[in-house]
Amino acid sequence: MPTDGSSRHRVTRLPGSGREILSIGLRTSPLRDAYHSLLTTTWSQFFGIVLLTYLGANVLFAAGYLALGDAIEEARPGSFSDAFFFSVQTMATIGYGKMAPRGLPANLLVTVEALVGLLGLALVTGLVFAKFSRPTARVIFSRNAVITRFDGVPSLLVRMANERGNQIAEAQAHLVLLRSERTPEGEEVRRIHDLRLVRSQSAFFAFTWLIVHPITPESPLFGETPESLRARDVDLVASMTGLDETLSQSVHARHAWTPDQVLWGHRFADVLVNLPDGRRAIDYRKFHDVEPDGTARSAPPTG
Repeated sequence: MPTDGSSRHRVTRLPGSGREILSIGLRTSPLRDAYHSLLTTTWSQFFGIVLLTYLGANVLFAAGYLALGDAIEEARPGSFSDAFFFSVQTMATIGYGKMAPRGLPANLLVTVEALVGLLGLALVTGLVFAKFSRPTARVIFSRNAVITRFDGVPSLLVRMANERGNQIAEAQAHLVLLRSERTPEGEEVRRIHDLRLVRSQSAFFAFTWLIVHPITPESPLFGETPESLRARDVDLVASMTGLDETLSQSVHARHAWTPDQVLWGHRFADVLVNLPDGRRAIDYRKFHDVEPDGTARSAPPTG
């Protein structure tokens, strides 16, 4: 897709579906978005960025000390390694006492580096704390959505589970359908349809939750087939929000399915197990398993 030289683009991935959306022509501001970007990176990426920034800053200050000439006492003349490790000691406020700045220019540079080190330590400490304290939900969604009969009505079903040992209070589930449609004026638009759920709220979400959308004549899915879903570039997106009882903070999770991930005429395998001692258990090894329910896979649901 052609763009001008000043345009920027961003790739957004819908979790679960693998679908990518390319945004072109957005104004970018890396410095303004740096805090958000660092909070959302993985821990390995975060520490990699911190390490590269730390090493880069010390390389720059070491080059500055070398440019000043004989600026470090007890350092070998022209030794980059001595200048680099003197910079490390200065930035970390270690001060072994073996090397010291010589002259006013060197002391001014040490003053600037000490300030940079203090600010850097404060920023990294704040970011680490924010990443640790940021509430996240460990919610898993079924790899596939299924369309089968539920309570005698053709229904769309997805399944999710809480992987964490805590409870999510006042949990709310939301399921939407995104598809391409053509207006009476002939313009193609991408519309979002809310799918009515049998139960969209739960007082507590601790184990598994089966999300059920009845495909009645009022449903946007009524009369659809696997072929029509592909032709209309459909996406199913489920979201969950709730209150983490441990942290008393809101958490959320989201997942998406493409038409190829919607299985017609299938149902989810039962994960509830009765143990010999009379207790009940949930077998999460079967969480993603589906099995045919005996109905026609490609038959459109009817009321």
